[in-house]
Amino acid sequence: MRSIEVYYSPKQVSCPDSDSPSPRKPEWVVKEWLYRKLPVRVIEPVPVTRDQIALAHHPRYVDGILSCELMNGFRGRQKEVAQSLPWTCGSFLSAARAALENGLVACSPTSGFHHAGLKSAYGYCTFNGLMVAALTLHAEGRVRRVGILDCDQHYGDGTAEIIASKQLDWIRHISKEYVDPDEAEPFLARLPGMVRSFADCDLLMYQAGADPHVDDPLGGFLTTEQLARRDQIVFTVAKEMGLPVVWNLAGGYQEPVYEVLKIHTNTMLACFAAYGSD
Repeated sequence: MRSIEVYYSPKQVSCPDSDSPSPRKPEWVVKEWLYRKLPVRVIEPVPVTRDQIALAHHPRYVDGILSCELMNGFRGRQKEVAQSLPWTCGSFLSAARAALENGLVACSPTSGFHHAGLKSAYGYCTFNGLMVAALTLHAEGRVRRVGILDCDQHYGDGTAEIIASKQLDWIRHISKEYVDPDEAEPFLARLPGMVRSFADCDLLMYQAGADPHVDDPLGGFLTTEQLARRDQIVFTVAKEMGLPVVWNLAGGYQEPVYEVLKIHTNTMLACFAAYGSD
């Protein structure tokens, strides 16, 4: 690949009063990648529809969020957040479609998915874009089985709830919270096997979180070098398997925020190192 496709629109950005940089981070990270002249190609995503969101969430919950009658994952009812959500989920779905089409990889510069449950918002997450994409692609017959490798610092409880409540036995979900730096090297040693466990999947969704960093206030257990190795392992093993990957940013809360952007930039560099020769 001459460049990594990045599905981004300014319409997926919002600015609620929140300690989390996640709703503003897509703009920042894309600007950083372009400023550094990384080999990326920014493409406008297609927003998801209300019906596509309702594949993963209770319809009344979807209506309540989009009408700003229910509180979103930032504990507010901001109209700009509601307006951004179809674009945030659309970014991930568009990138997933691209990864399936090119057979390699695509990126969605998004966060705020995995704590969103069937009819609940929590932890800066409102709609679960992972599940919206998986269920949409499955309904269209584009995928039979989907893998989710959630390497955010925190457990994807919303993802697990939706999978369990809908009895989605065609989704394999790996998510675990690590807090002890002594777990870092054993985790990295097991990681190739985790990726290979998705061998029967048509698509791997990879949450390449920055919050597992040891200096993250809501993390963490991996150094900068170990995070880079994490990404290198996921991309190289998936490529060897011929398993398409769609990846996103997930969490990251260090200050200044540039420390978070550096980690996401390292992920993009690892991505291009794995796929740039194709």
